Amino acid sequence: MKTLFVIVAMFFYVGAWAAPMDTFEFESEAQEKTFRKLSDELRCLVCQNQSIADSNADLAKDLRTEIHGMLLAGKNEEQIKEFMVDRYGDYVLYEPPFNPMTWLLWFGPAMIFLIALFYVRRFILQQNSVKDSGELSAEEAERLKDLQLELNLPDQNNSSENGDMKGGSGS
Repeated sequence: MKTLFVIVAMFFYVGAWAAPMDTFEFESEAQEKTFRKLSDELRCLVCQNQSIADSNADLAKDLRTEIHGMLLAGKNEEQIKEFMVDRYGDYVLYEPPFNPMTWLLWFGPAMIFLIALFYVRRFILQQNSVKDSGELSAEEAERLKDLQLELNLPDQNNSSENGDMKGGSGS
């Protein structure tokens, strides 16, 4: 019975079904550090916001293999980045370069924040400028008087002058 339990447990062991990891051989530790650094700095073009080091997509695997081959061929970090940008564009870099083509990317969030701040400030100032004194303007008082006459209600000002007349009855 214990043997059966062990066999079933091994069958369902998740680690047994895990995808194999890429293993690369390097000539020096400096190449391996460069490989790890580039793998973390380059974006997987298939996945959403994952580096090629974190991605299991086929393209990420191909890019890791390409980087490994270029490092063994003697290319340095800048040459590999330049190759990737030429091939895939600035999007492949997590930190795109600061140039006129990427100014919107760099300044866009700050511009949106400043515009929003301007409109919020303007809205608050408008709300503060409207003073609610609680008194009716002459036009509003006239409109209220007309509505009271239509409903046949006594005017509040006239009710104090006429005594305690309620509802317009003269009893």
